[in-house]
Amino acid sequence: MNRVCSIFSQILNLFPRLEFQQAVQDHKAERHMRGFTSWGQSAAMLFCRPGRAHTLREICGGLASCEGKLKHLGIPRAPKRSTLAYANEHRPWQLFQTVFQQLLGKCQAVVAGRGSRKKFRFKNKLVSLDSSVVDLSLSLFDWAQFCRTKGAIKLHLLLDHDGYLPSFAVITPGKTSDIRVARQLHFDPGTILVMDRGYVDYEWFVQLTRQKVYFVTRLKDRASFEVVEERPAPTRGNILKDQVIFFHSQAQPEQEYFFRTVELWNEEKQESVVFLTNHLEFGPTTIAAIYKDRWQVELFFKAVKQNLKIKTFLGTSPNAVKTQIWTALIAMLILRYLQLLSSFGWSLSNLVALLRHQLFVYRDLFAWLNAPFEGPPQAVVAEQMQLALELCR
Repeated sequence: MNRVCSIFSQILNLFPRLEFQQAVQDHKAERHMRGFTSWGQSAAMLFCRPGRAHTLREICGGLASCEGKLKHLGIPRAPKRSTLAYANEHRPWQLFQTVFQQLLGKCQAVVAGRGSRKKFRFKNKLVSLDSSVVDLSLSLFDWAQFCRTKGAIKLHLLLDHDGYLPSFAVITPGKTSDIRVARQLHFDPGTILVMDRGYVDYEWFVQLTRQKVYFVTRLKDRASFEVVEERPAPTRGNILKDQVIFFHSQAQPEQEYFFRTVELWNEEKQESVVFLTNHLEFGPTTIAAIYKDRWQVELFFKAVKQNLKIKTFLGTSPNAVKTQIWTALIAMLILRYLQLLSSFGWSLSNLVALLRHQLFVYRDLFAWLNAPFEGPPQAVVAEQMQLALELCR
C-alpha cells in the first residue's frame, strides 16, 4: 500500500525547499520576524487561491480547521490573522517574484520536454505583451492614485505562447504608460511580439527592426504613411489588401525602414481591421492568425481575476498588494503545470473548482489529475483482512 500525504502538500512539494530557502536568505525575508516562517506565509497565501478563501479570517480559519493535516505542509500551526497580515505588509514581495521565476523554469522545462506542439509552422518564438488595470479604492489605497476619485495599479505581462506561460510580469502604478514598460524589455532576435494599439510607437518599431525582432499590432486610424508596394491579396478568404508602407514620421528619415499593412474584413462585426508588422515574408493570413492568437493574454488576465480573485485584497499597503498579486501568478503557474502534466482534458475553471474539494484529501496528486472521477485504489491491507476473515469461517 502506497501512503501519500494530502494533495495540497504534494502541490507545495513542487517548490524545491532548498531553492526556496536560498531565496529567503537572498532577500533577507525572515529578518526581525520570529515564529512565522516565509514557507508558512507562502502556504497560507497559496491556500486562499484554490480554496476560495477571500479574507484573512477565511484563510486562517480554513487552515485551523485542518490542524491535524498541517504537519504535511511543513507548518506547525495555523497562523493568526494579525500574524499573516503583518507578514504580508512587511515581508518583501521580491521573495515571491523569485519563487515565480523558479517555478517558471520548471514549467518551461515541461513544455520543452513535451516536444513540438506549436499552433504555427514557423519556428520563431511568439509572445504577447499586454497590461491590465486593477481598480482599487482610493480611500483605502491612497498610495495608488489613478485619477481624481479612483485608485489603480497596472499589471504588465509577457505571455509565452509555448504553453501559454507568463514569462515576465511587472507591477506599476496605474498611470504608467504601456510603451514606457515595453521600451525596457529585451527580446531575442527572431522573436515575434504581438500587442494592441496601446504600444504603437514608430520610433520603438524602428528599434525592434534593428534588433531583428518582429512585431504584429493594429494600425491606428489616422496613421500617415506612403504606400511603397501593392502586393496581390489572396483571391479566397477575407484579406482585402497587402501593402508595404513607409511612415512619414519615422524617427530617422535618412534610413528607410519599410513596414507592412494587412487589411482584413471581419464578417461578424462588418468592419475592416488593419494589421501592422515589420515581417515582410509571412503570408497575410498568417499575420492575421498571429494577431488573433493574442487573445490568449486577455484570457489569462480574465482567469487571474475571476478564478483567483485578485480583486479582493488582504492588505492595503503596497507590499501586501504586490505580495498577493505575485502569489496569484504563482498559483496560475501551478495550475498550468498541472494541466501540462495531466492526460485528462482539464479546463482551468474546472481544475480550480474540483481542486478546491480535494486539497486535504490523501490521494496521489497525479493519479487524481489523470482520472479525477475514478475512486482511489482499494487498500491491499483491507483485502488481506477480508481474506483472513473468510479463512477463519
